[in-house]
Amino acid sequence: MEIPVWFEITSMIVMTVILIADLLLVRLRPHIPSTRESTLWVAFYVGLALLFAVILGNVAGWRNAGDFITGWALEYSLSIDNLFVFVLIMAQFAVPRRLQQQVLMVGIIIALVLRGAFILIGVAVIEHFSPIFYIFGAFLIYTAIKQAMPDGEHDEEVQREAFIVRLLRRRIDISDGYDDAKVRTTVDGKRMWTPMIIVFMTIGITDLTFAIDSIPAIFDITTNAFLVFAANIFALMGLRQLYFLLGDLLDRLRYLHYGIAVILGFIGVKLILHALHENELPFINGGQHVEWVPDIDNMVSLGVILASMTVATVASLIASSREKRAEKRAAIAE
Repeated sequence: MEIPVWFEITSMIVMTVILIADLLLVRLRPHIPSTRESTLWVAFYVGLALLFAVILGNVAGWRNAGDFITGWALEYSLSIDNLFVFVLIMAQFAVPRRLQQQVLMVGIIIALVLRGAFILIGVAVIEHFSPIFYIFGAFLIYTAIKQAMPDGEHDEEVQREAFIVRLLRRRIDISDGYDDAKVRTTVDGKRMWTPMIIVFMTIGITDLTFAIDSIPAIFDITTNAFLVFAANIFALMGLRQLYFLLGDLLDRLRYLHYGIAVILGFIGVKLILHALHENELPFINGGQHVEWVPDIDNMVSLGVILASMTVATVASLIASSREKRAEKRAAIAE
């Protein structure tokens, strides 16, 4: 069932208004959100995504609604992985906690712009070159293997970004301290950039990296540009509040990268199976579709996504709890 154009336009207008309102709220009231406030906002955005799915199901069919929910769950899971890098970036550049909301909001806007561009490019490529799914699948399997590697992957990402930062510092004047969220300030009568410009650039580089990972993954769920973009918007909407809600809990989610690896690996295999099922390459099965290859339903994908994140989170919290108890026993023994 096709999604009506009026629904797509109306939805995009509403989502844009919500994002602008959120941006203005951060701009007019910069502060450190409490746990209660962050919880309410995260619940609001999750509820908004579910409400959108219900409306979409009634307007354009429940298959489209199911594709949206699966795509949203996938992007939400991958977006949480972004938070680990954001934490490292904030710490590396000593961003004052009261300014972190604004930094995150800018990061979300950059992410939306980049993902929007990747979505448009991806849809165009898929329409004219369906074997791209082989490439997407292989790339996601490679990314999954990297995710499953021992600790330090995110540290390496920040180190690569720090190299770019060092190059930038050599070429422009940057002040030693922040001036609220401004990127330009005056020091002893001289106009200079603030460290915030480096933070924004580093966040942008991180967003680019994650966009390259996440967009191929969601194309396995659906190639409908509207659903892909809507799933990304809803996944990023509550990311700022989730950052403050999780807080120090992020450090305890030590096994989350394994959950992400399972998800990316599963989606990568599923993409390759889909490519084989729709095969047009002449050197594979004589250019004919490989009919015996299973076509995995999106509901199975949703189950794998939810199960992987749940198991990784629970295992992380159990391991963290055991470690704390062991530390207490060691302290008592001393």
